[in-house]
Amino acid sequence: MRITICTLYISLIVTFFCCNIAAEPYPWLVDSNDSNSIENRIPSPERFHRVETETGSFTHWLRNLPLKDKDAKVFLFNGQKKANQNAHHAVVNIDTGDKDLQQCADAIIRLRSEYLFSQNRMDDISFKFTSGDNASFRKWINGYRPVVNGNNVTWKNINRIDSSYASFRNYLDIVFIYCGTYSLSKELISVDETTETLPGDVFIQGGFPGHAILVIDVVLDNKGNRLCLLGQGFTPAQDIHILKNPNNPELSPWYDTNFGNRLKTPEWTFKKTDLKRFNEH
Repeated sequence: MRITICTLYISLIVTFFCCNIAAEPYPWLVDSNDSNSIENRIPSPERFHRVETETGSFTHWLRNLPLKDKDAKVFLFNGQKKANQNAHHAVVNIDTGDKDLQQCADAIIRLRSEYLFSQNRMDDISFKFTSGDNASFRKWINGYRPVVNGNNVTWKNINRIDSSYASFRNYLDIVFIYCGTYSLSKELISVDETTETLPGDVFIQGGFPGHAILVIDVVLDNKGNRLCLLGQGFTPAQDIHILKNPNNPELSPWYDTNFGNRLKTPEWTFKKTDLKRFNEH
């Protein structure tokens, strides 16, 4: 009886810690400096203030993303500088990997997944391949791996159980290969009014090629006017970066969400109907 109680007690302690200890918020970094966060480096324009949020929300996580140094260049996956160095206002301090995988939609998938991983929400990390097949991180954790044959995908249990960060990054590389703007656009929910834009929303044109950018942060004034920060990855795979506003250099890098029918960014033009949202922020 004593052994049974002791064993149960230890089991409860282990369960408590496994369920309640989340990863570091930005586990790809050894450490991060708060002074280099988006919120501290990119102030709200005069008369505007950031939308309120709770610690642990996607909004809070995005606006505290760490940035590289102020004069940082955008580099490609292979270590070469991107040809166009005039599109970015700042560069997010996150790795791109050494393969041409983390492109535009993939950069959004990466940030969304990193947030969920940091919150220990493993069951919510799931995306559909272009084929329509579901790629669940929970299934990956349990040792299943996709076997792709044309448009047919089967999952085989061939690995040990592994919920580590290294396993998570290997999962994302597979997602980057078989997901893209076409599949991601079908998973997101349309937003009717751009003036209701929220952090974590996505402007996306699904296609081959298509493009997608992420709303990183949002500020309001006392009249309810709304501005947003936009971030992107691109092709070839490259550093995720905060975009300049070519339409209004004085407002840059902020964008007015009441932009009419077309949103012109440095390297792509979107329609107002391209605004979409994840099921949950």
